[in-house]
Amino acid sequence: MSVSARSARPARSARPGRPALRRRALVSAGLSAALALTLAACGSSSQGSPSLPGTDHGAMPSAGASMPSPGGSGHEDPSMPGMDGMPGDDGLSDSLDGYRLTSSDAALPSGRPAAYRFAVTGPDGRPVTAFAVDQTERLHFYAIRSDLTGFQHLHPTMAEDGTWTASLSTLAPGSWRMFATFTPAGGPGGSKDFVLSRTVTVPGTSRTTTLPAAAGTTTVDGCTVTVQGDLTAGMEHPLTVRLTRNGEPVTDLQPYLGTYAHLTAFHAGDAAFAHLHPTTPASGDEGGPDLSFHAELPAPGNWRLFLQFRTAGRVHTAALTLHVAG
Repeated sequence: MSVSARSARPARSARPGRPALRRRALVSAGLSAALALTLAACGSSSQGSPSLPGTDHGAMPSAGASMPSPGGSGHEDPSMPGMDGMPGDDGLSDSLDGYRLTSSDAALPSGRPAAYRFAVTGPDGRPVTAFAVDQTERLHFYAIRSDLTGFQHLHPTMAEDGTWTASLSTLAPGSWRMFATFTPAGGPGGSKDFVLSRTVTVPGTSRTTTLPAAAGTTTVDGCTVTVQGDLTAGMEHPLTVRLTRNGEPVTDLQPYLGTYAHLTAFHAGDAAFAHLHPTTPASGDEGGPDLSFHAELPAPGNWRLFLQFRTAGRVHTAALTLHVAG
């Protein structure tokens, strides 16, 4: 769907020309929810935690789905609806406005780390090598299983010829989608945010993990996170996150990607992508307890959210399921 040093633009405003954003002032009804969700704050690593379903990517097959056809073009996977070649901001296409995500990797090995190599070509068919910095990086890369498990958020390296290499942790067998989010530094797509993706197969026996239900309030390791917001599909709404530990506000958040938290969402059923843009600026190692985001989730139903934040020099990833009203 539509993901996206980026500290130059730590918090993006709504993209111009998107009707859903212009209608936000007209919202008169929606799902009013106060979702209190506890994250294993300071207990989960940047590569996920076994205690948080959806952030695993060990060698054991913890989840699965039907495999895509060989070739990994991004338009061939029947287990991931939406791959019909229609461009859009949900990331479920490998091409948009003349830009294309290309890769010769149709499959990756299971049971061990793997390198995924890809390039972004422009309308002229040549690899793009100039990218604008957004949230401290020129390109963000995400890997997610078709059942929304095994989340990985990476910042790959680019060679002089425009080839990117993403060093992935161990992938469980199944069908995976690889997302790249970027903004060309110039040319016909300059200043436009792009989210493109392709699918790959990881061979082996796969098992599907049921998406956890939308949660209430939970406490893990004495750290509680409360999420509040009125969320209706296709409309932009503010979303607030508050962190407490043992009843006291958490105020030791450290900057991560130019802000105090990074929030990514994937839609259940088709793995459509959304980046919830932070609006809380980072100014030192005393962030929290309240963080704010612009939340615009275009489709109703369940979304799997991955919140990443840093404390004591360590990045933590927490997963939660959020239901969005139609």
